[in-house]
Amino acid sequence: MDPSRSFMTNVKRLIVKVGTAVVTRADGRLAVGRLGALCEQLKELNSQGYEIVLVTSGAVGLGRQRLRYRKLVNSSLADLQNPQYELDGKACAAVGQSSLMALYDTLFSQLDVSSSQHLVTDNDFRNGSFRKQLSETVKSLLALKVIPIFNENDAVSTRRAPYEDSSGIFWDNDSLAGLLALELQADLLVLLSDVEGLYSGPPSDPNSKLIYTYIKEKHQGEITFGDKSRLGRGGMTAKVNAAVCAAYAGIPVVITSGYATDSIIKVLQGKQIGTLFHQDAHLWTSLKEVGAREMAVAARECSRRLQAMHSDDRRKILLDIADALEANESLITVENEADVAAAQDAGYEKSLVARLALKPGKIASLAKSIRVLAEMEEPIGHVLKKTELADGLILEKTSSPLGVLLIVFESRPDALVQIASLAIRSGNGLLLKGGKEAKRSNAILHKVITSAIPKNIGEKLIGLVASREDIPDLLKLDDVIDLVIPRGSNKLVSQIKESTKIPVLGHSDGICHVYVDKSAKVDMAKRIVVDAKTDYPAACNAMETLLVHKDLSSNGLLSELIMELQHEGVTLYGGPRASSLLNIPEAHSFHHEYNSMACTVEIVDDVQAAIDHIHQHGSSHTDCIVTENHEVAEIFLNGVDSAAVFHNASTRFCDGARFGLGAEVGISTSRIHARGPVGVEGLLTTRWVLRGSGQVVDGDKGVIYTHRDLAL
Repeated sequence: MDPSRSFMTNVKRLIVKVGTAVVTRADGRLAVGRLGALCEQLKELNSQGYEIVLVTSGAVGLGRQRLRYRKLVNSSLADLQNPQYELDGKACAAVGQSSLMALYDTLFSQLDVSSSQHLVTDNDFRNGSFRKQLSETVKSLLALKVIPIFNENDAVSTRRAPYEDSSGIFWDNDSLAGLLALELQADLLVLLSDVEGLYSGPPSDPNSKLIYTYIKEKHQGEITFGDKSRLGRGGMTAKVNAAVCAAYAGIPVVITSGYATDSIIKVLQGKQIGTLFHQDAHLWTSLKEVGAREMAVAARECSRRLQAMHSDDRRKILLDIADALEANESLITVENEADVAAAQDAGYEKSLVARLALKPGKIASLAKSIRVLAEMEEPIGHVLKKTELADGLILEKTSSPLGVLLIVFESRPDALVQIASLAIRSGNGLLLKGGKEAKRSNAILHKVITSAIPKNIGEKLIGLVASREDIPDLLKLDDVIDLVIPRGSNKLVSQIKESTKIPVLGHSDGICHVYVDKSAKVDMAKRIVVDAKTDYPAACNAMETLLVHKDLSSNGLLSELIMELQHEGVTLYGGPRASSLLNIPEAHSFHHEYNSMACTVEIVDDVQAAIDHIHQHGSSHTDCIVTENHEVAEIFLNGVDSAAVFHNASTRFCDGARFGLGAEVGISTSRIHARGPVGVEGLLTTRWVLRGSGQVVDGDKGVIYTHRDLAL
């Protein structure tokens, strides 16, 4: 539950207002599917003990559609040749209201829910006795679990243009809903719209962003509204006016989509959907809070200043960061130990706690890798190709930073250091979102690193995203953020891929295999298998499945491998063949990443069977063959379609630092842009630089193209 919406647990009575754009389709007909989904939600909430009052629009639009049809049926040919006159709105309301209520009655009856109809006008509420009686009647109905349905009685309203005249007690169904919320002392008002909530501008504008919490002092002067409702009176302007009035009178309000089938339920669960209006909202959020877009734009601006620096100055920033990490090691350790202790107390899995801990020597190791990175060849502006297009016209293809990176990672605070140093070396801006379990570690590491960035570049080069709720907004910024790299669980990576148009680089699982062939040396096989599993079981490059040639089950090597793993404390699970032969529990799935001292064992017929198994159950990460037969080794290396394939070497070597990349931002199993451990090169793109001496195209009349490759 979002902390700002924790009050939802105390909600019992709520007013739900559904607008014309939700009730009807674009052609004016009733949106029966949406109304059915709405009624099902209200039925569910009613059965849970919530008291619900529904305020509905749509009668005028529905009546207009019906009267137009009736007029068409009864028209003569001469009538059809004349322009149709505009139908009387009050007549439309009268006809549409009965049809609308008939449908609600039918839908609720099918759900075994009783409803009641209440048509009111502005003048009704000027009578104190009426208001008192209305309140008593509704309370009696709610006690009987009846859902009262309100609508303004437009058929007899005395105002000609109620949406233009706001002098009355209410002037549309949005303000009627707000008034009823106050009269009936509701705990919550939900206004259903045809968009997800209130945006900073028209929802169709790609630069508009959804506002999760409305703060009058901040947003009142910033927001620009689009057109009014497609069919109703006021659209979003009317909803905001009603929401502000109700919220500042003490009734919380949420504007959210009426198109979603579970939006009201999610609101009551405290999930961050729609826009919340609350009288205390200004106390929850600082008016100076930096939004997602502002953070991304600041990172881009800082990155451009970084790119313009001399190579030696960029190198010095990295060296200063390495020094700062070592100088603050004791402070970093204190914060990290606090995170580890909190994770243990919270009952987190051992594999997560292992990734969370910065073990002794880790800071020194990180500082060393940063210094190695600093001494590498300058990556920015490197000329990759040089071509003479024509005499005096030289074209260069050069390396260039991607722009702004968004990295979402779990558990491992050391990833923050590696990613930040790679971003600086490659000239990229960076936004980081770490897991809540590493909050203190990430905060101190971010502070130490950004304090070493010169003021003329700006510490906003590297932004630390504090709240998980900012991630959806960031993932919409495909015009500012150039690449997203998720580092974490399969669920995390999948969620991000499904939620953004921004290119995503990463891997979902690290299901790495070691295949021991029949010609493998015994001692070598044991060393590689044990190291691949036990050196760091929580790493994504640790062995998760051991494949063994069938002949090794008869010559004793399989037994030796099993005994060696069990001696190291590894829990073994078997495939169908291995489990019966070795008398070990059968694995529930071959596609499983343990991240702990456990692995799956299976017996295969030959190298081709091993390759087929890897392709069927693997994750295209890192796979290894142990064999003395070089022909078999080549079959494996050429046949396995993974980011990294090894011969007679542990899968644990698949690492940016071990590959000599200095550090890595992650390991990619994608096939576009970068694959395997992603270092500086994976964070670069290319651009073209053309140097001329006044040439013009002019239909190619005066240009003699040579297209000659030049030496670099």
